[in-house]
Amino acid sequence: MAIYENVAEFAGRAAVDWEPQGGLSDPAATACRISVNWEETDAGQTWTDRFAAFLDDPGVAEVEALIVGSWAGGPSERGSEAAEEAVQALVAARDRLPRLTALFFGDITSEECEISWIEQTDVNALFAAYPELQHFRVRGGQGLSLGQLQHAQLRHLAIETGGISRQAYHQAVRAQLPQLEHLELWLGDAGYGAEVEIADLDFLLSGVAFPKLTYLGLRDSEMADQVAAAVAGSPLLGRLQVLDLSLGNLSDVGAAALAEAPAVRNLSRLDIHHHYCSAAMVQRLEALEIEVDASDAQAGDEGNTGDDRYVAVSE
Repeated sequence: MAIYENVAEFAGRAAVDWEPQGGLSDPAATACRISVNWEETDAGQTWTDRFAAFLDDPGVAEVEALIVGSWAGGPSERGSEAAEEAVQALVAARDRLPRLTALFFGDITSEECEISWIEQTDVNALFAAYPELQHFRVRGGQGLSLGQLQHAQLRHLAIETGGISRQAYHQAVRAQLPQLEHLELWLGDAGYGAEVEIADLDFLLSGVAFPKLTYLGLRDSEMADQVAAAVAGSPLLGRLQVLDLSLGNLSDVGAAALAEAPAVRNLSRLDIHHHYCSAAMVQRLEALEIEVDASDAQAGDEGNTGDDRYVAVSE
């Protein structure tokens, strides 16, 4: 599975593409997406050009949610440079966006650039620039750095990658985010940059890091069975409302560890969609009397060795 479409909503708001000729119609109630396509990039237009025009819109001070779409019109030698320029432009615009509470940096489809090809940058400066930020989502792991992340208000943090680096992972789980409720990490495939090993999960699953965490997503993982077993035996599980292990290669082995964990019954929702579990195992999970999303079942090797089980998003 690739990411074929831009998000339709973000932070509870409908996503709309901002165009200079149309302007902002309902800036407080929508998430404005700013991007440049291949043709515009070939014609010499940059994402920062489009963003500068956006800042001149009369309604810009009312914008609460912003989506940064493609900043280079596809893979290019300016990928990381363009990403860095976008960060700098956003930081410089902080006084023009006083109500911004939600930012998605990198809503880029596979047609524009495969997720593992997206060249990211250091996004740490965004958090200091926007102290009221509550939602931050970023797509693409190549070159991504969160730095020493501290933020007093952030509630939702999501990192979408085809393979997350150990550095970016530890920057996320060691961040100082006292209000964090939703942590979503796409661990990915080692063939596309994934470096996290099971031992790296220990600190996060100890429950020490984020006292208000209620949603944990360890998604798109090629070691989903091991992840499931680690979560099932963790102190953190009893505090969660939602456990999301979707998009990975979960089999009956990992699902059984979840089914046998008493704390799983305290969840309100378990999401394993895109999985390799048997119908019997799905029934066993559904018998826990919690909401279970076990849709998008995949067909893998009969021995559950993992040789024929794949994550949903990698390249």
